[in-house]
Amino acid sequence: MAKMLKDGDAVPDVTLMGPGNAPVRLRDLVGDKVLVVYFYPRDDSPGCTVQACSLRDQYQDFTDAGADVVGISSDSADSHEKFVAKHRLPFRLLSDPDGAARKAFGVGTNFLGLLPGRVTFIADRTGTIRYAFDSQMQVRKHVSGALEIVRSLTGQGAAPARPG
Repeated sequence: MAKMLKDGDAVPDVTLMGPGNAPVRLRDLVGDKVLVVYFYPRDDSPGCTVQACSLRDQYQDFTDAGADVVGISSDSADSHEKFVAKHRLPFRLLSDPDGAARKAFGVGTNFLGLLPGRVTFIADRTGTIRYAFDSQMQVRKHVSGALEIVRSLTGQGAAPARPG
């Protein structure tokens, strides 16, 4: 497994399967917006559902701040379509059945190698990684941390502090 991408690395040139089994080249998503790419273990698992629904609930904040959000797992495009419909997810989920994107980003496994890693990357408009957060358990922090970074990259300032 390659080392996980970090601040300053380029978004890899990988092609995944998107909605309707249409190919999506990740590098083609770079340019107009800041790109949030999050790798997650599996559709409809408890932690992945919390993460996806948290992103859904703050999706307008991401788009208002100038970001595009893409989720990636090894699940099939059909599985993604069911997950998207069930939870009304407004962003694309891409299928990485052979793990090529996971390998290119250096996303390994967690929990004794049994579970694919949960990592969120943010790339600026030039396709340069500016943030990487790796945590299997802190699913909501993937969302709050990503939004804060997106806002800082797009000149929107830091996310407002939450009370308590």
